[in-house]
Amino acid sequence: MTTEDHENLTPLKQRHGVPRELSACHTAVVDGYVVEGHVPADVIDRLLRERPPLAGVAVPGMPVGSPGMEVPGRPAERYSVVGFDRAGRTRVFERR
Repeated sequence: MTTEDHENLTPLKQRHGVPRELSACHTAVVDGYVVEGHVPADVIDRLLRERPPLAGVAVPGMPVGSPGMEVPGRPAERYSVVGFDRAGRTRVFERR
């Protein structure tokens, strides 16, 4: 595994086809897939197991209750994990 810190993630996001509306605070490339934002680990496991024809998955924003965004005393928000392809097409990959 290689970790790189970047001051500006925009070129990385553009190179990997992350649609602007799905852009979030964290970007990773995992076994050829882009993982954008606070995507749950079990969703990444599913992505790698099923290998759908996507460029990646994203959780836009920082919904309360997503990984790392838990707030004591506040219930988790409903949110979608969005799949996207290199042409910028999107679809809901999973609802939480």
